[in-house]
Amino acid sequence: MGEFNIKDLEQIRNTEEIMDMLIKKGVIKEKKFLKQLEYEKCLATLQKELINLQTFMLENGKRLLVIFEGRDAAGKGGAIKRLRMNLNPRNYRVVALTKPTDNEKGQWYFQRYIKHLPTAGEMVFFDRSWYNRAVVEPVFGFCTEEEHNHFMEQVPNLEKLLIDDGIILIKIFLEISKEEQKERLDDRAEDPLKKWKLGPLDKQAQEKWGDYTKYIEKMLKKTGTEKSPWVVVKTDDKKTARLEIIKYILKNIPDFETNLDLKIDKEVINIKD
Repeated sequence: MGEFNIKDLEQIRNTEEIMDMLIKKGVIKEKKFLKQLEYEKCLATLQKELINLQTFMLENGKRLLVIFEGRDAAGKGGAIKRLRMNLNPRNYRVVALTKPTDNEKGQWYFQRYIKHLPTAGEMVFFDRSWYNRAVVEPVFGFCTEEEHNHFMEQVPNLEKLLIDDGIILIKIFLEISKEEQKERLDDRAEDPLKKWKLGPLDKQAQEKWGDYTKYIEKMLKKTGTEKSPWVVVKTDDKKTARLEIIKYILKNIPDFETNLDLKIDKEVINIKD
């Protein structure tokens, strides 16, 4: 095993370099740590390219809207965090709306979301979206069957209007196995630093698994179109899912050129149009 010296420490600038040095000195040999290092390196490379993408968006006045939907505990927040963590905060927004107010309940359903759409040069990430009415609301009886069906008829037309107006729309659905979801929800319940993530609806995710499945399948079938497909991502392996999501976004921005070899893992990502 090698020894550390002051020069080694002075050259360390980030987590990636710390792990590189620990491996070089023979401190880290375990496979799981080597896998973590590979993940960190790949993530860092992709995040640098996201910065290039943001510059491209600004210079060309592009508008990007990425919608994140998925089962409870599938990793929406973690994926969004890795997307935005090194971006210029002046030119992106994360939108995570709470339940509608009484005033918003009296509006057109889409109205409160429309005001959060991106402007020129901006990226907007929806942490859940108008698709609450496709799955969560009917599962828990928060909307009528008529309201649900009306939404399902309207949403493809709305998204076509957005795309025709120049908005780049990417819809991502994070899927997770029932077993993995249970493990993550149990972990949240037991960890005082994660308890805040466990909302009242999350606690019923396992019990209502079948109801969720029915409405998810209907949503993917009825609202995935050639212009606006659903990108379904398997997230039992959270880290792999995060990398694949970033790669997919980088590959699907019109006119954006990258020198990276962005091969999408079709075992992780499935397109529903």
